[in-house]
Amino acid sequence: MPPDALPPSTSPTQRPSRRRFILGATVLGAAVLLAGGARILSPDEAEGRGETHPAAAPGSPNPGPSRQGAAAGLTGPGGAEQEAVAAPRRFEATTCWPELERFDGHVTIENFREWAEPLLAAREPLVRDYLKERLTELIGNDAGRALQVMDWAREAGPKDFKVYLSALRDSEALQLPQVAARLTDMALDGSLAPNQRAGFLSALDTQKRLEPAALTRLADFAKDPVSGEAGWAATRTIARVMKRDFHQSGSLTPYMDTLLTIGAESPDEQIRYLALSMPMHAAPVLDAEATERYTRILATEGSEDGREAAVHNLSLSQDKAQVLELFGRSFVTEQDVCVRWALFRFAARAAGRDALPVMANMAMTDPRFQPDYQAFERLYASGTLDFVRLWNSLPDQDPHHCLDRHD
Repeated sequence: MPPDALPPSTSPTQRPSRRRFILGATVLGAAVLLAGGARILSPDEAEGRGETHPAAAPGSPNPGPSRQGAAAGLTGPGGAEQEAVAAPRRFEATTCWPELERFDGHVTIENFREWAEPLLAAREPLVRDYLKERLTELIGNDAGRALQVMDWAREAGPKDFKVYLSALRDSEALQLPQVAARLTDMALDGSLAPNQRAGFLSALDTQKRLEPAALTRLADFAKDPVSGEAGWAATRTIARVMKRDFHQSGSLTPYMDTLLTIGAESPDEQIRYLALSMPMHAAPVLDAEATERYTRILATEGSEDGREAAVHNLSLSQDKAQVLELFGRSFVTEQDVCVRWALFRFAARAAGRDALPVMANMAMTDPRFQPDYQAFERLYASGTLDFVRLWNSLPDQDPHHCLDRHD
């Protein structure tokens, strides 16, 4: 399972040019809303054609001269005169572009919600991207503005909620302690709809670190039997911040403790599996305490997926001999072939070539693993010692059809 990757953010130096591109790309769709329904054609042009044409609806094709001329040509004689009269529509900069420029230059956090309402109602993806980026700039590093937008998000419908939350996620202010604390409160607010809580939790996973008090609250929530999807999102938030903080500070302890607590105590199987499996993406070397906790989980976890995750993480324990002995003993009592396959291959990860005698005993216990043992033995004999190279050299990485279970 590849690590979850956070979406790349746009740097402040890139935003003006990108915003101008979005303004240009959406001008025909958004300008009519901003101009209050102004026509694309000037009054003189409309009068010359004997009729008034409303501006095209957002996203609709703009009929050019080739389409109109072809239609006129089907009328027989006189088609040329009609084609000559049907001049192409022109984009009038004096009608549309200044309105978008005015919005971009004069919108403030105070009037943003009112001015953006008709644009949000247009449901145009590029317009919404522009609004999200402009709102992120308006929030900046101001805690008060971030809290205000958070309140907007709480009251917004599903589509607008996404715009407000996306703007908050990318803002500098989200890292401020008072903003992070309020975001945690809203994420765990039982009065909110599940999708709102999951959204606030998703915004929380942009934090550079989580304080112990926040970790405790998130863990308690994830273990709540009724937390459901939001409990799953809370667990993912802990894991994502753990990975970021680990790369910055090298510290995993508070996060590992929290995830192992969730993995051992949550009544929800999917939440337990997420908590147990996410540390593998940071590939931590387990100390004695973490090794002991994963050992208990391997012996007691009812989910095969959860036991596989425990085996994966145990293979990186500091005490290689202890883990190798544990894997050999667990293989005998384990009944699931996929968990046995995890014990078999991760024995090699834990102890390298020294694991061959234990792997030979496993193959004797379960003859289905005889071909696997022969493949590992042959690769070690050829001089391949690194586990990643050895794994990539196997003739079959899914000999027991276990990957289907995780699709």
